[in-house]
Amino acid sequence: MRRRDREQHGKSWYRSPTPDICALCQRIIPPSQRDEHHLIPKLKGGKETVALHRICHKQIHALFSESELAQHYASIAALLEHEAIQKFVTWVRSKPVGFNERTRSTR
Repeated sequence: MRRRDREQHGKSWYRSPTPDICALCQRIIPPSQRDEHHLIPKLKGGKETVALHRICHKQIHALFSESELAQHYASIAALLEHEAIQKFVTWVRSKPVGFNERTRSTR
C-alpha cells in the first residue's frame, strides 16, 4: 500500500511490541525487571529459557538447588505444583508490576 493510500485510510504499519508476561505469575514484566530462567540449568545442559520477573526468578533459585530444578522442576507446570511456589505466586500477584523485594534464601 502506498503511503498516500495509508494516510487516507488511517492505517499505520507500526505495531507496538507486545509486553512480556511472566511465565510464573502471569503479570506484565517491566523491561527493568525482566530475567531469563533456564528451565533446565545451564550447568545441567539446559538451553530453553522463559521470561520471568526478577523477583520470581530469585524465589525459584532461593527454594531449589540446580539439581532439584533439573530433576523435578524443569517446567513451569512442575514449579507451580510446589506448595511454596503456589504461596509465593498468590502473594506476588497482589503486588504492583514493578514491585521488587529482597528474597530470603530458605536453604
